[in-house]
Amino acid sequence: MAEITAEAVRALRERTDLPMMECKKALTEAGGDQEKAVQILKERVKGLKVKVSDRMTSEGRVATLSKADGSAAVMIEVQCESAPVAKSEGFTQLCDQLTKQYLNGPGAASVEELLGQGCPDKPGVTLRELHEEVLNKIRENIVISRILKVDGPVASYTHHDGTLGVLFQAAGTGKPEALRDVAMHIAALSPTVCLPENLNPEAVAAERERLTVEARATGKPENILSKMVDGKMRIYFSGEGVLTAQPFAKDDSKSVEQALAAVGYKAVGFTRWRLGKP
Repeated sequence: MAEITAEAVRALRERTDLPMMECKKALTEAGGDQEKAVQILKERVKGLKVKVSDRMTSEGRVATLSKADGSAAVMIEVQCESAPVAKSEGFTQLCDQLTKQYLNGPGAASVEELLGQGCPDKPGVTLRELHEEVLNKIRENIVISRILKVDGPVASYTHHDGTLGVLFQAAGTGKPEALRDVAMHIAALSPTVCLPENLNPEAVAAERERLTVEARATGKPENILSKMVDGKMRIYFSGEGVLTAQPFAKDDSKSVEQALAAVGYKAVGFTRWRLGKP
């Protein structure tokens, strides 16, 4: 039987970032051959993935990243089993590498396609290999559950606890930081739709008709009625959760629509993800 030296164990640990005892066992099984030991450990990772795959993942992070010029942004949800793991170095590094590659790489139509790409900061290592490395080290089920990339103008925001992420898309030209303020507004105030036209048109028409009848009952001139109705419709839209009609969180003397217009933008759409919820 080949002698397994401490130096050989340390060398394998540096390559795999796995516990010393596991590295020693793999080297022993491989007769001291480093490459065979690496393959043995990779097979064990596959076995571990099967073993933990049915465990519930109720913790994790919704990670976002945008380009400095606002030309693109990404959002990725990565789930794990426990809150401490969601804040661990290995887990946050995985989120970081996933978002960087998705934003700056060739893009991906699926999680599997993204995992086949390389890690931006770890040459020669794929995202799948990094995922397996972190899973084997942490020993929890770790699932990349959904990914989204949006072209700009766009801004992203992740809430400080990592459980909520937003991508906000606009049209126009202006400073990207203004869009981030709206993304933060969306995270805080939970609008249901972006624009009035996103609401049920029949419900909107019925409400406008009701308000028109109510306004006519005041006996005021016809040229004033439309302004009255429009004003009350803005209140209605805000109450229905229309983003552009909501008072802007950073300056509630303006609506979100007015705040955007002041810096050269119009709202187009948004995506708001709460961890583990559709």
